Amino acid sequence: MRISIITLICLISFSCTNKYKDITNTANDYQVIPKPLKLEMHPGKFLVDENTKIVGNEILKNEGEFLASILSAATGTTINFSSEGSGNITLKLDNTIENEEGYTLNVVFNNIEISGKTTKGVFYGIQTLRQLIPLNIESAELTIPAVVIIDSPRFKYRGMHLDVARHFFPIDFVKKYIDLIAMHKMNTFHWHLTEDQGWRIEIKKYPKLTEIGAWRYGTIIGKHPGTGNDQKKYGGFYTQEDIKEIVAYATSKHVAVIPEIELPGHSSAAIAAYPSLSCFPEEPTLILSTSKRTNIEMGSDKGKEIQGSGTPKIVQETWGVFNDVYCAGKDETFIFLQDVLDEVIPLFPSEYIHIGGDECPKANWERCSDCQKRIKVEGLHDEHELQSYFITRIEKYLNSKGKKIIGWDEILEGGLAPNATVMSWRGTQGGIEAAKQKHDVIMTPNHSCYFDHYQVKTDEEKANEPLAIGGNISVKDVYAYEPIPEELTSEEQKYVLGAQANLWTEYIKTTDYAEYMILPRMTALSEVVWASKENKDWDDFSQRLKTMRKHYDVLGLNYAKHTFKD
Repeated sequence: MRISIITLICLISFSCTNKYKDITNTANDYQVIPKPLKLEMHPGKFLVDENTKIVGNEILKNEGEFLASILSAATGTTINFSSEGSGNITLKLDNTIENEEGYTLNVVFNNIEISGKTTKGVFYGIQTLRQLIPLNIESAELTIPAVVIIDSPRFKYRGMHLDVARHFFPIDFVKKYIDLIAMHKMNTFHWHLTEDQGWRIEIKKYPKLTEIGAWRYGTIIGKHPGTGNDQKKYGGFYTQEDIKEIVAYATSKHVAVIPEIELPGHSSAAIAAYPSLSCFPEEPTLILSTSKRTNIEMGSDKGKEIQGSGTPKIVQETWGVFNDVYCAGKDETFIFLQDVLDEVIPLFPSEYIHIGGDECPKANWERCSDCQKRIKVEGLHDEHELQSYFITRIEKYLNSKGKKIIGWDEILEGGLAPNATVMSWRGTQGGIEAAKQKHDVIMTPNHSCYFDHYQVKTDEEKANEPLAIGGNISVKDVYAYEPIPEELTSEEQKYVLGAQANLWTEYIKTTDYAEYMILPRMTALSEVVWASKENKDWDDFSQRLKTMRKHYDVLGLNYAKHTFKD
């Protein structure tokens, strides 16, 4: 009897895969973070080889090609995605899955199926599959353990923040940061683009924002207030084409990018570029006492040269909170900000724009005739209500453009803008207050979610760490955080969208240091915002984290190792 070549190949292939049908797996084969809602271990392994083919609807091409790149890299062979024909890895959409980001993953010895309510769900299923791939392949064969996973996130908002204004980070690192967000099944990148120490986004109508505002002519040395000033020009910015590239990249990873354009405070860089935005354009910027520039008399040729723009205003060279903020009494200020936002909005498809709203001193407003006139004309009681007026006016403009605002919890002062989402950073009280007022809340309390803090406690330990802003938040501290405050009723709890970690970069100058500060604390937070409260267990997480550490190593990441010493 003759056997065709095709039949023979099929028989050989079946024989090779069939031998994996009844292999017993152990718990060590399923070390997934964040922990899935439901995971069932099954006997058997799926063999990934040159015969592996990924198929799915054309709408899943982005996800299919992403999976193909992962498996190709792991096997050293080319594995393709196709929207036609049949294959042994199937991607599909399943409308019966309730959660918009939910997915199911079913692995048996001869087939893998990943289903999602949306393309995002399929993407998260792929991220889970990625963690099931063994990192140390003992033989030439790559196998994935059989499993059934049904999974969906606890919170809608799962974010990471990056401050590129104090220290600037290149495009490649921003993409890498987005990769880490996606790998951890987080879905939001909060991009802090403007500050006292630098303006980082090109605005074509106002070229001085990047010609002048993107550069400072010195940075303090050491811990604030510092031992001096290095007198070195520092800065950088992203062109609008850079922004488009990064947003497109994030979109392919199902990460929403929320830009932050800080107002009305933390605006020294913009004021350095356009001094008329200040309440007092002719008053010189207050300069750090340890700087060599304290002996410069304004109006001299030398003073104008060092001030950069030839004006009394400079981009700040130290950290902190400064009195020179946007003037709330001038219509020019609002025209400027609306023009800026008109260029920002088309670059970011996210429904949100973050407008800051934090740490805005009122001292200049108190002595500014324009601001006092605004208070009187608008029937406001004080400068706190003037800040509320400022935020509400910007919110109305953004709402008219189809956008919602997020602001730090100081926007509660003087009255909350009608449709604002509050980001609670000074502990949890701001979030509690906002939720009770039926406003959406994102929890990012500094006691658990500020990754610019030290990861150790004692002064002796901190002496051996890179310079940080202070405090201490360990991986265990992050994992212990519960985003839903006990003070909220079940109805009020619905306004808590999720949580976010913040990486402020006063002392974080390099990409390696940024990675060191977020990992593995970011991994802990990913489980806080994804896994069900009932599924959280520190001891169990610690064991799975040891496997995640191997992923860090394979990816060449720089991470803190304190928690692995236990």
